[in-house]
Amino acid sequence: MTASIPRTLTRGFDASPRPAPPARIAHFGLGSFHRAHQAWFTAHSSDAAQWGICAFTGRSRGIAATLQHQDGLYTLVERSASGDRFELMTNLVEIHDGADARAVIDVLSRPDIVIITTTVTEAGYRMDLEGGLLDGDEELDRDISALRAATLAEHLGAPAIATVPGRLLLGLEARRRSLGGPLSIVPCDNLPRNGWVLERGLHQLAQLVSPSLDAWIDQNVFFASSSVDRITPRTTSDDLDTVTRATGWIDAAPVVTEPFASWVIAGEFPEGRPQWESAGALFVEDVGPYERRKLWLLNGAHSLLAVLGLAAGHRTVAEAISDSRCREWVLAFWSSARHHLSVELELDAYCHQLLERFANARISYELEQIATDGVMKLRTRVAPVIVAELRAGRDCPAGAVVLSTWVRHVRVGGVLSDAEAPAVISILTTSATPVADLVELVDPHLREYPDFVQRVAQLVDELGTTAISATLPRLPRP
Repeated sequence: MTASIPRTLTRGFDASPRPAPPARIAHFGLGSFHRAHQAWFTAHSSDAAQWGICAFTGRSRGIAATLQHQDGLYTLVERSASGDRFELMTNLVEIHDGADARAVIDVLSRPDIVIITTTVTEAGYRMDLEGGLLDGDEELDRDISALRAATLAEHLGAPAIATVPGRLLLGLEARRRSLGGPLSIVPCDNLPRNGWVLERGLHQLAQLVSPSLDAWIDQNVFFASSSVDRITPRTTSDDLDTVTRATGWIDAAPVVTEPFASWVIAGEFPEGRPQWESAGALFVEDVGPYERRKLWLLNGAHSLLAVLGLAAGHRTVAEAISDSRCREWVLAFWSSARHHLSVELELDAYCHQLLERFANARISYELEQIATDGVMKLRTRVAPVIVAELRAGRDCPAGAVVLSTWVRHVRVGGVLSDAEAPAVISILTTSATPVADLVELVDPHLREYPDFVQRVAQLVDELGTTAISATLPRLPRP
């Protein structure tokens, strides 16, 4: 008996394909997380047939060509501790390189596009936590000059724009000129108050580029905040082989994710939206409590495990959480964080569920992936808990250990991929007090607590500076 030959995954491979939904959502940051999360929620909504997605890549352009070749189709692999579930995803109806200015202009000019979502990592917004544009960002400065010239021209043209805020602004200017009508923007990255931050940042950018565009945004663009949650590791070559064996088709861009998925949203959608709540999304008046729970308990623990787990020689979250030293520091950090979270958020059940999710060894979530852009992640996930505890008159031992281990790593092992690497390197090469300055870089509020900063410096000295060691400190006993 001859085995069937795997087929290339395209919309023509099915004898009775479903029609593609009309494009009504534009997305910036086409990566695995978007395809496991927002695309999944949209595909599982009760009105999914009405909501197709036009997706633009962020930093990685290769995925655009891959998904274009597959007509936007890809396989979502839900990987539990007991097995895999395979689902063919069909609601990506257009794929574009994010650098394609003409495509940005075309898509956002369409009146049928009424929602923009973004997953571009915390650093991709080029803004601080108050929505201020980052000083000294050369790419953003070049974009401002290019956008200013474009908005003054009779015809918008297709200027080369490198940053996501710049591309958003270019698309909004095109929509203003085409009378495309209102729309809503939903950032889906782990920034506190992400909708508010993006709104302030885009207004600041628009004020530098075109006052008339800024006024139009104020009247026509609605910003929602959201908290997103679904552990989604990098796809491996083994995953590609697994999909082919299980499905009979060749997929060059599958996504592996856990069964759990959460999306909490607060905001207005005057031109409509998918019935995301039918897929399990939660709509609330204030996303803040849910955002803090997720940022501090899940993301904070992930960053803690990345820092301590890498120092201990581990590769994945599952390996790190199985190390009793790492686990006890996670529990200690959670104990500190829970002082500042509402008991109505069912914290016991949430933390218990997180431990189960972290321990799923079939989800190979690499610590180095989590450790990228460490400064911003420590700033949003760990530092707020430290500051809140210090302001309450309590110590935060887990916070001190994480910061000291991170400082030691960047001093000895080098800076991992980080948007703030130039600032880190500058401190390491020029500062007379590098530990204190690195701690302040993570969160300037910590300068108000010199005893804590001294404790971090002491731990750095105790950990040593000659090599990364597999030795982690133990939680001090009362």
